[in-house]
Amino acid sequence: MSETNDTIFGKIIRKEIPADIVYEDNLALAFRDVNPQAPVHILVIPKQAIAKLSNADSQDHALMGHLLLTAKRVAEQVGLTNGYRVVINTGDDSGQTVDHLHLHILGGRPLTWPPG
Repeated sequence: MSETNDTIFGKIIRKEIPADIVYEDNLALAFRDVNPQAPVHILVIPKQAIAKLSNADSQDHALMGHLLLTAKRVAEQVGLTNGYRVVINTGDDSGQTVDHLHLHILGGRPLTWPPG
């Protein structure tokens, strides 16, 4: 994808602004959300700029799998042994507020459905 990385998440990737980073590799970065919606709320983002899930295509196949496996690894790393939720908001109607694909890992308490 030839999308821009000029969002707050791009600045975090470039270490231009601080974040509480809990995991990083060559493809992804995971950090604690500054406005947590659960006791544990971590965001997993690709270092590659993809604005939203609906912009991903077949060339992003491996990256998408990597992001899910990274979410699993991070959840284990922070001790979410009783379960957790992984959420991807896509577009305005979903509440996506940053135009950079990101996975929310939520846990640390029982989560109800539907949320909210």
